[in-house]
Amino acid sequence: MATLATILDRFMAAKSLDQAAPRTRVLEQEDPFEVPAFPNEDVYFYIKRINNAHVLREADPAARRACWKLIGSSLTIATLVIGLLLPGLYGLVAGYRLEALRQEQNRLMLDRATLEYQESKLLDPARLEELAKMQQFVDPDSSKVVYLEGKSDNVVAQK
Repeated sequence: MATLATILDRFMAAKSLDQAAPRTRVLEQEDPFEVPAFPNEDVYFYIKRINNAHVLREADPAARRACWKLIGSSLTIATLVIGLLLPGLYGLVAGYRLEALRQEQNRLMLDRATLEYQESKLLDPARLEELAKMQQFVDPDSSKVVYLEGKSDNVVAQK
């Protein structure tokens, strides 16, 4: 603080026309046993306790109206922004769903191909013949085979 005061004194002295030379300071003889002064030692702060618990706030209808207008306009703007962003968001969600359906279609096609391959392996004539031998299936004698007569399609079954 003392340095700041010295700097300000120099600026003020330069602007002042009535003083030609800066003042010289005379230092007093200091007592070596005296405690040096603290900055702002002479300043005393008094704190007054204020209690406004019993004071009622006066109602302001204009402020209440302004608050409701602000709330209403904020909700309107929020609804408008959401309404404008909703189609883009719907398109984004539809794109994700479409991609998920494509992946599911690819998976199902792979499953179908796998099942068709397994079915073709199971219905292979060589395998069926091997199973017939394992389970001792034999062809019936020609005398035991009964051939159905082919009747015309015009005959309808009767009771």
